[in-house]
Amino acid sequence: MSAIRPRPQTRPVPVGAHPAIRLALADELPLLQDIERAAGEPFRELGMTEVADDEPPPLDLLAAYQLQGHAWVFTDPADLPAAYLIWQEVDGAAHIDQVSVHPRLARRGAGRALIERLDRESGYGALTLTTFAQVPWNAPYYARLGFRTLDGGELTLGLREIVAEEASMGLDRWPRVCMRREASVRTVGQGFGTAGSTAGQELPRGGTVREIR
Repeated sequence: MSAIRPRPQTRPVPVGAHPAIRLALADELPLLQDIERAAGEPFRELGMTEVADDEPPPLDLLAAYQLQGHAWVFTDPADLPAAYLIWQEVDGAAHIDQVSVHPRLARRGAGRALIERLDRESGYGALTLTTFAQVPWNAPYYARLGFRTLDGGELTLGLREIVAEEASMGLDRWPRVCMRREASVRTVGQGFGTAGSTAGQELPRGGTVREIR
């Protein structure tokens, strides 16, 4: 794994400018962990303290996504990450391993924007994810974005592996579902969603979609 390099100078973003979605920079990965911790806090109010206290993805895992061009951030007017999405290919679909939005950006469409960008630019014909069935900002939210719940017979081998891994982590203590949405546009080779792997590292399957509004 290559060393984390200093962040290059970026052009100042005017206050009030529209936030941007871009690839995460290597030195921003600790900020993604901070977003993850903050995004977990609302689960505490639902009695899901284990989820709230869960550690964020480790830096080496985030770096693997970042090096493959599969870690995207939604930035604030200062060009700092306020939400992020990491994804990988699973059985011919773009599988969302994690979407997290900092509570300060809740209900402003950051999660939706990241998902719509993935829909347009991943180059795959469908999006998939696993999530909590009864958490208001999880499965019910994704249903409003056009995802549908898959029944057991529709699960691919890769999705079954993810479900089994999540169960081994104790996440099945609360009802969980797999969901899928057919992509509206396929733009293979456009944008930054199709970057190939330069790390020579396979991304582990699994993940928890936590906070998205």
